[in-house]
Amino acid sequence: MSFGQGGPFDGPGGSFSSTPDWDALAEESEAQSRRKRWMWIGGGALATVAVAGIVAAAVMAGGDSPGGKATAAPTSSGQAAVPDDKPSFPDVSVPPPPNPQDYISDPKKDTAPLTPATLFPQKTMVIGEHSYPRTSTASTKDCTAGAQGALVSSLSHNGCKQLLRATYAKGGVAVTIGIAVFDSPAKATKVMNENRTNLMPLPGGGVPSDFCQGHKCRMATNATGRYAYFTIAGYLNGKDVTASETKARQIARDGGSYAFTQITQRGKDQAAKAAERQLKEAQKKAGQSS
Repeated sequence: MSFGQGGPFDGPGGSFSSTPDWDALAEESEAQSRRKRWMWIGGGALATVAVAGIVAAAVMAGGDSPGGKATAAPTSSGQAAVPDDKPSFPDVSVPPPPNPQDYISDPKKDTAPLTPATLFPQKTMVIGEHSYPRTSTASTKDCTAGAQGALVSSLSHNGCKQLLRATYAKGGVAVTIGIAVFDSPAKATKVMNENRTNLMPLPGGGVPSDFCQGHKCRMATNATGRYAYFTIAGYLNGKDVTASETKARQIARDGGSYAFTQITQRGKDQAAKAAERQLKEAQKKAGQSS
């Protein structure tokens, strides 16, 4: 049995028909074809819109930033491209500061004036809580003129270039400091190790001419850099220095500390000036290369 357009049953009072309505079937088939064509056209339009959105997003990512400044497009590695015109900075590196010990060890560097005024500039020797006024100074190229006994030959044989002396006194005791200059630390050390401590005392300014002459005094020697230094300390009234006394021992120790301080300060001063020159040269070089 064939069913008509209305289906197998048209409801109460309906009738059956054995012949299909061919015109109606043709019209329905045509309508379905039109609907399919519109669905394909609509789908293509949506796909086009989606692709356009992706392209627009890519253009926004690679285009100008909100501030109007161009942003770098991502590279294949995912990192921003580095501009070729990177800023360059001049080299302003400064050499390490000079070693002060070098300036009291090498005659070619140790070129500052060497006189009693530069080596013993203070009118008072101050060591900790102790202070002693300076009474006299002296300098000689003939080192043997400021020495006595076995020290004369020690200075001469090791090539002493200059001997500078200064005397300080207070409270009935005094000390003469002697600083001998050599060509090398090795010669200064050799004199120290020979331990010939007979420095000639330097009178004047209230210190009598027979100071440490004909009576026992305390003597010592040491060295730093190309300098050997000596002390001779005792009583102004001719009293012998004994193992148990303290005043002559104290001024002798202070005199040795002061001599060491003055020599090392000479090295520090010359090293500081050299550092200033190095800094100026580095700044000048940096200015020229910028």
